[in-house]
Amino acid sequence: MGYVMLNLSEMFGEPIHVYSRTQALEDGVLIDVSKIAKEAGFRIPVALTHAVWADCVVWVEEEEKAIQDEVGRLWDVVFMSALAAQRANQEGSAQVLLMRVPRGGVRPQVVKLNMVVGAGDTQDPVITIMQQGED
Repeated sequence: MGYVMLNLSEMFGEPIHVYSRTQALEDGVLIDVSKIAKEAGFRIPVALTHAVWADCVVWVEEEEKAIQDEVGRLWDVVFMSALAAQRANQEGSAQVLLMRVPRGGVRPQVVKLNMVVGAGDTQDPVITIMQQGED
């Protein structure tokens, strides 16, 4: 029995609205971290959602009790994501476990993030790191 491949436009009609990855980066919904991700071994573009950035990277030294900085926190997210990618063995997604000090706190807590490989605006592969429940 043969299968007939229909494209989504044939099946559902033209999209009402399309929100591109480029627009999400311009709007700050996604934050491009490709430069530091390349240092950690990634070969394709990597972005964090704004929620991940706010929860796991943002750090205001004057307001916080633990001694950290945003560059170090960003490296932690990217490096732990690189380790998760290695363990994923070519799968399209991986769970990232990260120990981070919450804002206003001094004790590290485990955060579970999702790393997803998908198609970017030009259909080339890209990685998005997001909190659980984001999609």
